[in-house]
Amino acid sequence: MILLRLFWEFFKTGLFAVGGGMATLPFLYDMSARTGWFTAAQLADMIAVSESTPGPIGVNMATYVGFTAAGIPGAVTATLGLVTPEILIILVVARVLAAFRQNKYVDAAFYGLRPCSLGLIAAAGMLVVKVTLLDLDAFAATGAFLSLFKWKAILLTAVLLVFTRLVKQTKKLHPIFFILASALAGIVFSF
Repeated sequence: MILLRLFWEFFKTGLFAVGGGMATLPFLYDMSARTGWFTAAQLADMIAVSESTPGPIGVNMATYVGFTAAGIPGAVTATLGLVTPEILIILVVARVLAAFRQNKYVDAAFYGLRPCSLGLIAAAGMLVVKVTLLDLDAFAATGAFLSLFKWKAILLTAVLLVFTRLVKQTKKLHPIFFILASALAGIVFSF
C-alpha cells in the first residue's frame, strides 16, 4: 500500500511542479507534513545531497524519500511516480505541438507558465533559506532576536559568496571544490 501512495504522491508532484527540481520543494514540504515520511531537517539534508550528486534534483529527492519510506522498491516507485507525468506530457505535447507550433494561443500558454515557474522556484528558495539560515524553534523558545539566526550557516554562506564572487583567484574554481569545502566545514563545525 505504501508503494501505491509513494507513486501517487510523486505523480502529483511531477504533474504540477513546473520549473525544475527546486519547484518540487513546496510539494515536498506539504508531503512531509501529511505523510510523516521525512522531517524538515531531513528535507534540508535531501536538498544538500541532491544538489551535490549527479542527476536532476527532483529525481534525486524522490529517490531519497522513496528509499527512506520503503527501501529500494520505494525509491524506484517514487522515482517512477515523479517522471511518469513528465513523460506522458512530453509525448502529448510533442504530438500536439507539431500541429500547433505557430498557434498564438499555444505560444501565449507557454509564455504564461513562466511566472508560475518563477513563483514555485522563489517559494522553494525561501523555504531553503528558512531551513538552512533561520532557527525558528530557538527564536520561539527564547524570543531573542539573535537566536533567530543560524550564525555558522550564515558565516559559511558569506564566506562562499566572497570566494565565488569577489576573490579573483577562486572565482574560476570548479563548483565541486566549493561543495566539498562546504561539506568539510559542515563536518568540522558540526552543522
